[in-house]
Amino acid sequence: MHSHNVAAGLLVALGVSVPLAASANNKGLSAQPSVFVGTAAQCGGTAGNNIVTSAWLNGLGLPDSGSSNPPTPKTNPSNDPTDKQQGLLLSKNGPTANCSSADAEIQGFVGGSTITTLGFDFRLGGHCGAGSPRYDVNTPSGIYFVGCASGAHSPAPQDPQWERVVFSNGDFFPGNGQAAFVMGSTPVTSIEIVHDEGTDTTSSGDASGVGLAVLDNLYINHSFIKGGTGVQPSP
Repeated sequence: MHSHNVAAGLLVALGVSVPLAASANNKGLSAQPSVFVGTAAQCGGTAGNNIVTSAWLNGLGLPDSGSSNPPTPKTNPSNDPTDKQQGLLLSKNGPTANCSSADAEIQGFVGGSTITTLGFDFRLGGHCGAGSPRYDVNTPSGIYFVGCASGAHSPAPQDPQWERVVFSNGDFFPGNGQAAFVMGSTPVTSIEIVHDEGTDTTSSGDASGVGLAVLDNLYINHSFIKGGTGVQPSP
């Protein structure tokens, strides 16, 4: 985990009071690809490099219709051409220590509301470590991390070559020693996905350290983010 993510959390506006009802105020969420390549000043001495990519790509994810992958004539008679089956590619093509990350910012989240559910599906064979890919959850008291290796893992219902991860209270790690995170109670200012473990870091199912993860069905407050737009860095 790189210090730039902690710093970003501390810069979030903290003017938050009473938590809002999450289910009523967080509709239409999206995940906007972004990257971080730190300067020498931001990284404490050694700048990052252009070795990170974040992108929603067609054909990389699961059917947005919720059908099996690939769709069968029974579940999708017309093989609907509008279903692009997008997946979120997060790639770090170099060592973990390099001060860079492939990210996605959750947009449309109402600051001061709460998280009631959190998770995602990830494609087997990619990286799924304790710290990456992860959700960074920013709150008035500091930042919390919840990594892919945590949570309850089960085969994704659309394709057993994917795995569904659903997080609970005990999976949240407080970055600054703050109180335990409580879903449905702790006010949240913003959420992002961060992938900063690279090709020298292995994980269960990733013995080589590919430095790459593919996510889909980002699960936030009982809603799924199934696709999006954007490639970063911009071509």
